[in-house]
Amino acid sequence: MTPAQKLSREFYLQPTLEVARDLVGKYLLYKDGAKLFSARLVEVEAYIGEDDPACHAAVGKTERNKVMYGSGGHAYIYFIYGMYYCLNVVTERPGFPAAVLLRGAEPDEGFEYMKKNFPKGYHQKLANGPGKLCRAFGLTRRQNGLDLTGKTLYLENRGYRPERIVTTPRIGITRGADRLWRFLDAAAMTSIPARINKISGDKNR
Repeated sequence: MTPAQKLSREFYLQPTLEVARDLVGKYLLYKDGAKLFSARLVEVEAYIGEDDPACHAAVGKTERNKVMYGSGGHAYIYFIYGMYYCLNVVTERPGFPAAVLLRGAEPDEGFEYMKKNFPKGYHQKLANGPGKLCRAFGLTRRQNGLDLTGKTLYLENRGYRPERIVTTPRIGITRGADRLWRFLDAAAMTSIPARINKISGDKNR
């Protein structure tokens, strides 16, 4: 069994599309006191620079998106539609705004805690969209800007390698929708894991 390795700063400083593809199959972990949450990523999307019309940085640097302009390896969490939080992994060098949206995951540890974070009751499609992923983990704007190489919120390589990664246009957007910057674990598209249903097009960006 391959020992788990926390992803280093150097990993996040790579070109965003490389980071996005490599994130599929990695594990997201969050420690909240004695609670440990973890899940294996199965779906992500890349957003790159001020020239990307779908990227939050397309409007330039703002109070909301300023974390994207920092160094790769930090969490960028925003609130949309008055109800969803979405977690992004900031990538590349300081001053260049880019990030990878974590769109879906398969829960691993802390499953009982995750269910309790859904006040209207647990349902099978747990963590299969960016808003539901943050809700399952209990992530809000309080975690915005956290260093992903720290001890609270981070990602690990546990040796899992998807047999095939599917690349598609991004979803839930109207501008820049032709760019093939969405990456999915093909196995997660066809199987139904014991604890969640297959991923679907949750348009929470």
